[in-house]
Amino acid sequence: MSNTLTAEDLAATFDAFNQHDVDAVMKVFADDAVFYTVGGAEVYGTKVEGKDAIAAAFSAVWAGMKDAHWDHHSHFVHGDRAVSEWTFTGTNAQGQRVEAQGADLFTVRDGKIIVKQAFRKDRPLQAG
Repeated sequence: MSNTLTAEDLAATFDAFNQHDVDAVMKVFADDAVFYTVGGAEVYGTKVEGKDAIAAAFSAVWAGMKDAHWDHHSHFVHGDRAVSEWTFTGTNAQGQRVEAQGADLFTVRDGKIIVKQAFRKDRPLQAG
């Protein structure tokens, strides 16, 4: 990867998300990256700091939703900002399904993501 993050890099990252390949996903994250999750007790969701903690958070999603998938993803990069839009689907351990549109807002430095701010529509869980 060069010192510039591209829409193609983000598409490849989301393909890696769909393969649950944490090593491939984490290639685009800086060591000091911050991830703000879609939910949590704080106004910003939950703040996850550092590449290792972010990798663990992604892995936990995949462990809890074996079929977690980001479909219809599209990406836009302009300078040090980027956006990805997607539809997330997955089934939790209780057999309830999630299907909701969402987006990530990214801040980029030297071709790496330093902030990932995730947003997802708040939909009721669906019967499995």
